[in-house]
Amino acid sequence: MSEKEKALRQAEMNRRAFLKKSVAAGAAVGMMGLGMAQQQPTADQVVSGKNPKLVVLSSRPAVMESTLELLGSERITSKANLFVRNNIDLPGLNTTEPNVQPGWEVEITGLIDKPFKITVDELSKLPQTEVTSVLQCSGNGRSFFNPRPSGNPWTYGGVGHVTWRGVLLKTLLEAKGVKLDPKARFITMNASTQGGAAPYEKSFPISVLDYSSAMLALGMNGEPLPAVHGGPVRLVAAGTFGTANVKWLAKLEFTATESSSTEQVPRYRVPVLPGVNLPILPTQPGSRYDYTLENSRSNWMANINSFILSPLAGASVKGRLVEIRGVAWNDGLAPLETVEVSVNGGTSWRKAIIERDHGKFGWYQWVSLQLLNPGEYEVMARATDAVGRTQPMNGNIWWNQRGYEWNGIMRVKFRVT
Repeated sequence: MSEKEKALRQAEMNRRAFLKKSVAAGAAVGMMGLGMAQQQPTADQVVSGKNPKLVVLSSRPAVMESTLELLGSERITSKANLFVRNNIDLPGLNTTEPNVQPGWEVEITGLIDKPFKITVDELSKLPQTEVTSVLQCSGNGRSFFNPRPSGNPWTYGGVGHVTWRGVLLKTLLEAKGVKLDPKARFITMNASTQGGAAPYEKSFPISVLDYSSAMLALGMNGEPLPAVHGGPVRLVAAGTFGTANVKWLAKLEFTATESSSTEQVPRYRVPVLPGVNLPILPTQPGSRYDYTLENSRSNWMANINSFILSPLAGASVKGRLVEIRGVAWNDGLAPLETVEVSVNGGTSWRKAIIERDHGKFGWYQWVSLQLLNPGEYEVMARATDAVGRTQPMNGNIWWNQRGYEWNGIMRVKFRVT
């Protein structure tokens, strides 16, 4: 074979090898693309400005939870790390940037002597109040019920600690010289339906106003209210679950009865027996319940709870002196008195030191110093307030079909080395 023939043959072999590699690479890219298409989008892809470490539970409407690591890294939960639980999907508002609409109107109507409308710009010129409170989805902790109820599989991350700024509802009514009809017992709120969004209507008792610092909030953590968190204006009722804190507020009506909308019943309710002083009517785990306004109550007031934020599950801690840290909170109706910690399965409990509270609606930060030998441990924490409300050892005793209001004692396993 001549040198020329040898060169031509080698060139052909090189060409075939190149084509083979190209086809293989193309197939790999195609498979990668298919895999990426099947992956859940990250939090920052669903809501611009969110920390990608948040866990996405739903893309539309946006639902995502924070992590204990992120919650423990901040005294006040930043907008990047705050959970999202949206029931409606307003076009263009899946961002942590503010929703600047000075002309946005809120209608105040119902059982009052002088119904009126007010714009965000007008609200901003009235006296402003700040309140720091725990914001929590009433389904937070749902995954710990057994069997797991229906709904988004929240673990611990559907909660945050934020500072709101806005106009107290009482301040607004006084500024407008408005008087309530004695028949008014509830405020009923409607979210905006702009862009074809589904209606969202919720009610809670007017008596909540006496202690909850209910406000028309325009700001969060020193900034204008982020769009995804209800900007330009949302109703904030400190001490209540998030479902009562209606975002993108368009209408607030004083009513004699609570709303009969789907969001009020059968959603966001727990079973009760009229006249029986129990937080929830115990129901057989796995059973179904026909929710009505008469045999259940709405998720209004947050129940007492506590989290262990350090050490986290699976952590290895050096040294015998172990610092256990966490937070506790309730609805603000009574001071939170004690947080107790156990490292021996609940056989004995030691009071933790409450280092700081952020007002009656905020987190109580606590620490417990424990002398522990090397080995495996399971630490538990429980909070108790001044009227004796505390957390159950077994949160499943309050199992309910929709998985609301979990506040069972938290348990964290870790190792001392």
